[in-house]
Amino acid sequence: MEYFIPAFMGIGLSAACGFRVFVPPFVMSVASHLGYEAFQFEGNFEWLGTWPATVALGIAVGVEVAGYYIPWVDNFLDTITTPLAVIAGTMATGAMLGDVDPAIRWGLALIAGGGSAAVIQTGTGIARAASTATTGGLCNPVVSTVEAGGSIFLSIMAIALPVVAIAVVLAVVIWCGKKVVGCFWKKTVPAD
Repeated sequence: MEYFIPAFMGIGLSAACGFRVFVPPFVMSVASHLGYEAFQFEGNFEWLGTWPATVALGIAVGVEVAGYYIPWVDNFLDTITTPLAVIAGTMATGAMLGDVDPAIRWGLALIAGGGSAAVIQTGTGIARAASTATTGGLCNPVVSTVEAGGSIFLSIMAIALPVVAIAVVLAVVIWCGKKVVGCFWKKTVPAD
């Protein structure tokens, strides 16, 4: 039981990486400075609790969020941030599972953390591509605002209410998963 809450926190933060890569690590770093016990990192993740990391992540958040408001740059960013979201999502879950057996820790981190980040990032990329195709990019700032808000909301929810956050993650992953499968299904299955 003692590992469920950290796992839920990690998966919630990982899923938030699917919306914006740098928001969850920044929130984790700030939480460390605020003294939240779960965010007092040791070993390989100790750097998250340092001021240079907090400042660097804060700058990265600003650049990432601003970049998504520039038409066409936002679509380019999706190609870069998809693999980064998987890495950040894996790292977020791995960081929260500090003293778990490494095989379980990194297996769960990659599958649940990296996987949820990948599904959400792919779903948001499809939403942005659809927005670009149907509105010429005019509605992309709306998509960007929803994504940034989703990342902030889910990151805070993962810390404050991890059980609720995991339910939100499941709902978002299922919804995005259906969009991803639907997008690829339409392209590969011929019409009758």
